[in-house]
Amino acid sequence: MAEESARNRHPVDPNKIAYVYTQVADYIAGQIADGTLRPGSRLPAERDLAEQYGVAYLSIRRAVKELRERGLVVTLPSKGTFVAYPEAEGEGSDEG
Repeated sequence: MAEESARNRHPVDPNKIAYVYTQVADYIAGQIADGTLRPGSRLPAERDLAEQYGVAYLSIRRAVKELRERGLVVTLPSKGTFVAYPEAEGEGSDEG
């Protein structure tokens, strides 16, 4: 029941001075941070997210782009968008 109420909660406050896509991206980032969305989890389709949050699908598309830029999700063409696995500390660095 708590999961359903969290799912139906709208992350967008029309009175807030912030872009809709930023509010959605921050909300999804929060779900990733608190473990609601785990690494490897597939996000719903953009149009489904738009319907779920009551926003335009292009706002969702921009939010997903924002999350990709933050390194929180990866999008695979024809597969979907997935929560990224966190990089291990020191991974990707040239320190020896």
